[in-house]
Amino acid sequence: MTTAPSTRPPGTSVESDALRALYADWADIIATTPGLTTRLFRSIFDEWHQPTREPEDVTYREDTVGGVPGIWAMPVGADTSQVLLYTHGGGFAVGSAASHRKLAGHVAKALGVTAFVLDYRRAPEHPHPAQLEDGVAAFTALTEQGVAPSDITTIGDSAGGNLAIAIPLALRDQGRPVPGRVIAFSPWLDMENSGTTLVTNDATDALINAPLLEGMIAGVLAGGKIDPKTPLANPLYADFTGFPRLYVNAGSVECLVDNATRVADKAQAAGADVTLSIVEGMQHVFPFLAGNAPEADAEIAAIAKWYRG
Repeated sequence: MTTAPSTRPPGTSVESDALRALYADWADIIATTPGLTTRLFRSIFDEWHQPTREPEDVTYREDTVGGVPGIWAMPVGADTSQVLLYTHGGGFAVGSAASHRKLAGHVAKALGVTAFVLDYRRAPEHPHPAQLEDGVAAFTALTEQGVAPSDITTIGDSAGGNLAIAIPLALRDQGRPVPGRVIAFSPWLDMENSGTTLVTNDATDALINAPLLEGMIAGVLAGGKIDPKTPLANPLYADFTGFPRLYVNAGSVECLVDNATRVADKAQAAGADVTLSIVEGMQHVFPFLAGNAPEADAEIAAIAKWYRG
């Protein structure tokens, strides 16, 4: 079990404690609940929205796009010709459009666009590439509805950050147009569980640890039937030639920092336009603090500036 630090990292806001405290509570529940069912595991992670303030002047609508259900986040006055295709995190197994709609709403509002948060098929019932296929299907449907591929941004957090990166890779491999931009919050990419920060940040990450990830890997890779080096499951093995503009971030104290740094290096080496943001003292997917903590609001403002650049 990973033990969360008892005090805030120096220089971080009091408000940022909310995410660390939620993760520490989840970690304790996971460690002390024998036989935790998938249903209850998913119920726990549907609390992910709690550290996020409800964004003002954003409405929501349930819909199905490309056969994939989800929730639209529609800020007042948004440019409806530009869409964030948001894939939620949760190890491909937990999390939902409902748990992430507020975060997507904050980002969409800051960027002045709309967002569609996918309820893609989840593991272990649906291993790779089901989630990726759903993302590609939704992207394709948006283009068929008249949205230009360059006006679609794939965006996601953790496992959803993996999908946000893998969707354009899959589209490119199929010889099809790719999104104009990619945004990945604390992406989880390493299906080999080999990152050095899994060890070096084990004491400071309030939620993520190697055993937790091993269970998620087993689910999405069908109990070892799928090679963990498969590029569309583990983009650290992908060819990033022709990749769109990429914004990737992480918190400095989380175990997945080197997933963000490694993919940024790989994409940049292939010629992609990459912006990497590592924010000191922050936990996994710290933008969940949107509207409540200055670190998250500053990060989203930086993304909005990057988006318009």
